[in-house]
Amino acid sequence: MDTVDVLVVGAGLAGLTTARLLAEAGLDVAVCERRTSLETGIRTTGIFVRRTLEDYDLPHLGPAVRRVLLYPPSHERPVELVSDRDEFRVGDMEGVYAAAVEEAERAGARVNLNSSYPARSTRARFTIGADGARSTVAKNLGLDVNRQLITGIEEVYPVSTGSTPTFHCVVDPRLAPGYIAWVIDDGEHAHVGLAGRADRFTAPLPQLLQRFRDSFPAPEPAGPVKRRGGPIPVGGLLRRIVSPQGLLVGDAAGAVSPLTAGGLDPCMRMSELAASVTFDYLRSGNKYVLEHYDGAAMRRRYLLRSQLRRGLSLVRSPSVAEFAFTLLRSAPGRAAAKQILFN
Repeated sequence: MDTVDVLVVGAGLAGLTTARLLAEAGLDVAVCERRTSLETGIRTTGIFVRRTLEDYDLPHLGPAVRRVLLYPPSHERPVELVSDRDEFRVGDMEGVYAAAVEEAERAGARVNLNSSYPARSTRARFTIGADGARSTVAKNLGLDVNRQLITGIEEVYPVSTGSTPTFHCVVDPRLAPGYIAWVIDDGEHAHVGLAGRADRFTAPLPQLLQRFRDSFPAPEPAGPVKRRGGPIPVGGLLRRIVSPQGLLVGDAAGAVSPLTAGGLDPCMRMSELAASVTFDYLRSGNKYVLEHYDGAAMRRRYLLRSQLRRGLSLVRSPSVAEFAFTLLRSAPGRAAAKQILFN
C-alpha cells in the first residue's frame, strides 16, 4: 500500500493549488480525481476578480471586462456600471486546470485521474477535501457539509462580435429564483447561464436556459457550444472544516461568497492558509496548530453578504424585482452595486 503525507481529493483549482504548495514545502503529496479528464465536469464560469488578478499570476485569461449592465425582468432601462480598472477576466478553465496540474507535478505532487476516494491503494497521514460542494471527504471526516445550495447551468462558446466586453446580469425570479441569469461576453467567448434555488425552478434547467436565450440578445455562437453546471454553496464558510485527520478547502469548505457566488478568489487564498496549517501540523504534531484554520472565526467575514443573500432570496416576483431597480437607479443604489461588484 502506498503511504503519503497528504492526500488531496479533487483536482480543481483549490485542490491543485494546495497540493502544489505542500509539495513545494517538501511533503509527499498525491491528488486523486474521479474524472478521467479535467476538460469534463467543469462547474465554474471562471470569473476572476480584480483582487485575484492583482495578487496572482494566472494563465489562460480572456480580455478584461470593465462594464457591467444590471437588468430587471423587463430588460428595460438597465443600470450601467463602468470601472476605470480591469474588474474581471474570464479564464479558460480547461487551460487553467492543465497549467495547475503541470505546476503541481513539477513541484513533486502526483496527480491521479480516474482515481476514487477512499482509495484502497493509498494511505495518508492527512486528507484534504477539495471535492466540491457535496464533499465526500467532509462526510467521512465528520466535518460540516454544505446545506444551502443553488444550482446553475451555463453554455460557453466562441464569438466574433467585436463588442465591448460586458458582464450582463439579469434579475428575474421566473428564470433564476434567488440568484441571476447572466451573459458574459468578453469579445472572445460568451458565457450564457443562470442559477437559482432548485426548489423554485418552474421548469427543467435546459428549458429555462433556452427561454433566457430567446428573451435576451445573447451573441451568436461562432463555434461549438459547451455546457456546464452544478451545485454552488451559498451558505458561507462552514464552521467545522478541520480535524486531526484532515481539512476542507474551496467549495467543500463553503468558501464562496453567499451573495455573488464567487469562489475562485477565496479558494486560492484558503488554499494558501490550508497548506501552511497542514505543513506546520504534520511537522510539529501539535494539534493546536489546527486552530489557525478556524471556519467559525473566518465565517464572520461573510455576515453582511449572508444577510444580502437572504434579501435576494426574498425577491420572488418580477414586480418586486422591478421595484428594487428603482432603488438601484438612485445614486446610493448605484454606489452600493459598485461596491458589491467592483470591491
